[in-house]
Amino acid sequence: MRRLRRATDRPLSTPHSATVFSPRADMSSTKPVPLPRSAYRHFLPITTRWMDNDVYGHVNNVVYYSYFDTVVNEYLIRRGALDVERGATIGLVVETQCNYFAPLVFPQRVEAGLRVARLGSSSVRYEIGLFAHGEASAAAQGHFVHVYVDRATRRPVPLPEPLRAALAPLVAPAA
Repeated sequence: MRRLRRATDRPLSTPHSATVFSPRADMSSTKPVPLPRSAYRHFLPITTRWMDNDVYGHVNNVVYYSYFDTVVNEYLIRRGALDVERGATIGLVVETQCNYFAPLVFPQRVEAGLRVARLGSSSVRYEIGLFAHGEASAAAQGHFVHVYVDRATRRPVPLPEPLRAALAPLVAPAA
């Protein structure tokens, strides 16, 4: 069995030599820059939990995605734009991404900033910044895309007007 290892010029391999990772030639060398608080339109305080930390003493990378999900759904539910129990339209996450700039830890207060980068006919691209309490720059930032579908058929549908109206104040100006 071949050992998995990362090499810049060789892909990782399994015991059967199937490629599981290969560096992409089109990967940008541009380093992401954290956005300031002023880039976001809505904030939700989140307190880290003991279970959020990993063995390295910081919030595990996958937990950041739960914070993303929390700020988006809290916003939609509080504005009556999402009925998780009976709504005919639901949002399915089809894309997600996160860049990490500084560690978050337990115990710590985090402020999740939210904005909408794109409001499409049946999809929304949310952008989220996670800030350590009182910090000016994001410790992490990323996005996820919801495609809105009929709950029963799971087929895309146009954004309901109440949802579109609730999201309008979050739309970020075009760059």
